Amino acid sequence: MVYRFLYARVGNRPDAEDLTTQVYMRALPRLRLVAAIEEIRSYLLATARTVLADHWRKHYDVQFAAIEDSIPATPTEVVNPASDENGIRRANAVLARLPENYRQVLDFRFLHGYSLRETAEAMGVSVANAKVLQHRALRRAAGQEFPA
Repeated sequence: MVYRFLYARVGNRPDAEDLTTQVYMRALPRLRLVAAIEEIRSYLLATARTVLADHWRKHYDVQFAAIEDSIPATPTEVVNPASDENGIRRANAVLARLPENYRQVLDFRFLHGYSLRETAEAMGVSVANAKVLQHRALRRAAGQEFPA
C-alpha cells in the first residue's frame, strides 16, 4: 500500500523503493503494536506523505550562486527573440505536443512571464502543484525530438 502510494507520486521504482524504506524506518519505532489496522494504515500514509514532502523539498531545492562577476558589463550582441522565426516555430512545435496543463504552465511562466504564484492562481492550483507541473512539463519538452 505504501509502495503503491509513493510509486504513483514519484513515477519510478528506485525512488519509490527508497522512500518506502524511509517510511518504515520512521514509522516502526513509533508504531503502537496494539493499534487497530485502520490506525496503522493511516499512520503509515501520513508518514509517507511527510517522507514524500521531504523528498520533493530536497529534489527541488536549488541553490543559487552569485554570477555577477561572469556577466559582461556591456552585452556583446543583443538578440531579439521575436525575430527568431525558427526558434518560434520550434517552440510552438514542442508546446503543441504537450498535454494541455503542461502547455498552460509553460505558457504562463515563460511566454507571459508570470511568477510561480501568479501561474498557480491563473491555473487554479496550489503553488506546489504549479511547481511540479512546470518541472514535469520542462522534462517532457526537453525529451522531445523535433526538426531543426
